[in-house]
Amino acid sequence: MTEELSLSETGAVLTEPDLVILEMEAADRYDAATQLAERMHRAGRITNLAGFLEQVSAREHQMATGLPGGIGLPHARSEFVRETSIAVGITRYGHSVDFGASDGPATVILLIATPAASFSQHLEVLATIARSLFRPSFRDSLRRANDAEVIAELINSSLVFFDH
Repeated sequence: MTEELSLSETGAVLTEPDLVILEMEAADRYDAATQLAERMHRAGRITNLAGFLEQVSAREHQMATGLPGGIGLPHARSEFVRETSIAVGITRYGHSVDFGASDGPATVILLIATPAASFSQHLEVLATIARSLFRPSFRDSLRRANDAEVIAELINSSLVFFDH
């Protein structure tokens, strides 16, 4: 079994401006995940769009992925993912998407895609991004940015891991 590299060692860029959707309008959580996964697929980060979306949908059926503060965090580990990636959707003003959070629908959606073999990295990314998203100042920065490059930089900088 090969030892997994931490993200800081791989120098991975988890998101980029092309993976950010500003002014997103989605009919429901599945439509939101589809729009974000399509960006990942176009960027070559996902090899099989339908297969990956099926896994995201199965994960959503297991447990809601809404976080307090208007956050949707759909995610899946999948053999169709080439590299750990995050696509971001910021909803259009007045729009939101229900991800099952107790305090209401989401206006910031982050789709996290991780290769199937990267179990520890998947958990590390989820835990780290969730910690950042629990800070109101971070959520507000994402909502106010209105610039795909700024949003990508905010996400990437929040996921710089310490060397172990």
